[in-house]
Amino acid sequence: MNELKERILNEGHVIGTDILKVDHFLNHQVDPVLMAHIGDEFAKHFKGKGITKVVTIESSGIAPALMTATALGVPMIILKKQPSKVLNERLYQTQVNSFTTGKNYDLCLSADVITSDDHVLIIDDFLADGEAVTGAIRLLRMVHSTVAGIGILIEKAFMPGHQKLKAQGYNVYSLVKIKSLEDGTVKFED
Repeated sequence: MNELKERILNEGHVIGTDILKVDHFLNHQVDPVLMAHIGDEFAKHFKGKGITKVVTIESSGIAPALMTATALGVPMIILKKQPSKVLNERLYQTQVNSFTTGKNYDLCLSADVITSDDHVLIIDDFLADGEAVTGAIRLLRMVHSTVAGIGILIEKAFMPGHQKLKAQGYNVYSLVKIKSLEDGTVKFED
């Protein structure tokens, strides 16, 4: 997606060789027009897959997931990074390790918002080692729903996440694939 590539090149900041900061349009400040275009692109790609729900992990995936759900005309579910203090009945949990922070967190899903009949599209902002998406898949398996696809805004193609998910048979569609972040420069895959 050229629009997303341009924003990354113009406003993204590379930290080290494996972190891309995109705070000006995705992670801190959100560009709603860009998110609408992203939602339309995911909806177009996954059209006809029988998707009944869009799922994302709080918090950076919320804006693109909401726009995707809007474009598909289906509800969006937010997987929480910690259990609710009041809504603990029928709550499924799994532990996930964050590549960015290096910390573990409990990912949670309320069984009240999803069923075994749901065909789910997972939307996430970044794909690195695939741990966050794998955690989401584990939760969706616990409620016996079907993962119909995985939409990623920015894939770090130099990391194993895509291959790991593809090897498990998942349909992974990334809007932008980054080949490397070496020398402070973003290099995209063709």
